[in-house]
This record gives sequence, structure tokens and C-alpha cells, in this order.
Amino acid sequence: MDLTQGSLTEKKDRAKKMMLYFGIGSLIMSFAGLTSAFIVSSSRPDWSENLRLPNIFFTSVLIIIASSITFIIAKRALSKDNRQTTTLFLLLTFILGVIFICVQFMGFGKLMSEGFYLTGPTSDPKASYIFLIALVHILHVIAGLICLLVVIYNHFKQKYTSENKLGFELAGTFWHFVDILWVYLFLFLFFMK
Repeated sequence: MDLTQGSLTEKKDRAKKMMLYFGIGSLIMSFAGLTSAFIVSSSRPDWSENLRLPNIFFTSVLIIIASSITFIIAKRALSKDNRQTTTLFLLLTFILGVIFICVQFMGFGKLMSEGFYLTGPTSDPKASYIFLIALVHILHVIAGLICLLVVIYNHFKQKYTSENKLGFELAGTFWHFVDILWVYLFLFLFFMK
């Protein structure tokens, strides 16, 4: 397919998608760097062998997967021009995203109650990586929530239809990426000693 072909609108739509894909690519590289640094640092003598990821983080995995499912349902409803169902599941996706962040902070609280901190004299390199990786991910979830708010606003303004849903789809791609990213990060942090 020749990317120079098509109407101005089609070209703009392709450009928006490419910008999103470049952004996702840079995020993949950033998190690859963080997880690589985790692996390299695990050979340090002060690396905590007894630190395990609290179980509450598994709950956050289930919540983030549920939020992807609710977004998929919202998109299918939009494809059928079912505005009420689209609204309901967009709002559910947003609420699940907020709950995910709250559960993450509960996980941080659990780590701190076990004596593991991000910084300070009692901090541990492994705990610091867990905090850092999760906090950087939370920042991207917040970006996703902002995208969802824009989509919800545009949906209420009736900008999206079954024929016109580019912004909706771009937000969905980013949201699913952030969700899949957390599943990867959780598995990485859970299994890497």
C-alpha cells in the first residue's frame, strides 16, 4: 500500500496512527532498559533475595485485564452505534483504571510495611527497582486515563460513530498496550529473583 495515496483525511489518520506506534515503540525501549537494568543489578551483593512481590499486585493484573475487556466491549457497542452501552463500558474502563492505581499504591504500602522502601538508609536495590518500574508504569496509566477522559468527552459530544472512531481506536490501542505492559512487568518482577 502506498502511504502517499488517499485523501487528506486518510493521510492524517495514517500519520496519527504512526505517531502512536512510534510512541509505543519508545515506551517499549524504555521499559526494556529498566528491566535490563534490573537483571544486571540483581548480581549486586546487597540485592535482597527474600523480597517477594506482594500478592496484591496480582489483583492489579486482574483489574487491568478487566479494563481491557470493558474497553473492547465499549468499542463493539460503538461499532453497532449503541451509545448507552458504549458510555457504560467506557466509564467502567475509566473506573477500573483508577482502581488499578489505588491497588498499586496498596502494594507499595505492603512493601513498606515489610520494611522495603524506594529510597533512604533502609532502602533495598530490588525494592527500589520495583517501586520505580511500577511508578513509571502508573504515570503511563494516568496518561491512558487522560486519553479515556478525552474519549468519554468526545463520545458525549457524539463525535464517534461506527464509521468515525479513529480517536476512540487510538486511545484503545494505547490503553491495551499499557495493560499488556503491566502483565509483562508483573510476570517479570514476580519470576525474576
